[in-house]
Amino acid sequence: MTDQPRSPRLAYDDPATTEEMCADCRAVGENLHLERAVRAVARPAPSLYFEDYPRELPKREIEISAAAARLAGALNLQLDGD
Repeated sequence: MTDQPRSPRLAYDDPATTEEMCADCRAVGENLHLERAVRAVARPAPSLYFEDYPRELPKREIEISAAAARLAGALNLQLDGD
């Protein structure tokens, strides 16, 4: 096996100075707007118990217009409203 010549530039070498990278990190932190995530983390976890959720939810009332009824009749469809 032959030795590969080493590159003078390291894989983790960054052309920016530490001050520039620090300023970049601060700018990113200020612009992330993490307030919503902070509120979500502070809330308790939702319950895992079935009893904590409603069992029976009222069903929505569906109104069938006269035009829809005529169209269903023409297509020989059964509508629950009839």
